Amino acid sequence: MIQKSLVLIKPDGVERGLIGEIIKRFEQRGLKIVGMKMVWVDKDFAKEHYSEHVNKPFFNELLTMITEGPIVAIALEGRNAIKVVRKIVGSTRPDEALPGTIRGDFAHSLIEGRNLVHASANESDAEKELRLWFKEDELKEYERSDEKHVIGKR
Repeated sequence: MIQKSLVLIKPDGVERGLIGEIIKRFEQRGLKIVGMKMVWVDKDFAKEHYSEHVNKPFFNELLTMITEGPIVAIALEGRNAIKVVRKIVGSTRPDEALPGTIRGDFAHSLIEGRNLVHASANESDAEKELRLWFKEDELKEYERSDEKHVIGKR
């Protein structure tokens, strides 16, 4: 099933110069970038993005982290994109993330949500998050030269 998923390279990933390495991992796996932009999130937008965590003890830490620097928002498309992206990203907790995943290779700790990236957890979240982060005309359709091998197009 062809899906779209949201990935955010959080401020710690941007500040550490990992944008290219993170994007490379998704593209090498055959996922297609259909939208991408760098943004600096304000508190109101951050509250909307993290609304599901509003009553959790770490909510304010999330707001601080996501508003402290620029973020790269990426809309990815591909076969089972949501599940594939989550596997590439690795466990939310860097100390539990497997080597070979983004968090397993690059994240140092989960202090204040600093685990480099956010990835949509499921289809419902992906739809909601993509609508929040991208206007419809910011998502572009095109064909990669390797799509017949990656997603079975003929």
